[in-house]
Amino acid sequence: MVGLVVISHSRILAEGVAELARALGVGKAVVEPAGGDADGGFGTSIDLVERAVAAADGGDGVVLLADLGSSVLTAKMYIEDAAEDDEDGVQGGVVLADAPLVEGAVAAASMAAAGADLAAVLAAAESARDHRKS
Repeated sequence: MVGLVVISHSRILAEGVAELARALGVGKAVVEPAGGDADGGFGTSIDLVERAVAAADGGDGVVLLADLGSSVLTAKMYIEDAAEDDEDGVQGGVVLADAPLVEGAVAAASMAAAGADLAAVLAAAESARDHRKS
């Protein structure tokens, strides 16, 4: 199953979005939070992202969803580091979704819970930005 990692500057926000995505993804989706800095304050931590990816990875890949600014940069840095660590330069099945955090996480969790592949889960997350609320 494709896993998801929610990256936010806020630990509470990342945990809340992960909880919502798991609940609306029928509870089957693996959604891990990576919020805040290593000391529990506001910020981002590549170490927290690394741990969350390891926990979310069921072998079919992981979609990262980030809130803004440095969380996006941290996600990109993680992917670059993972590619450098792989002998063939492949990103290890970890991708960053260009998606709104909450809506993207819920859409991706629904697809992951249904057993979709990495490309379909990523597409679901990214299609969430096209849904208008009014």
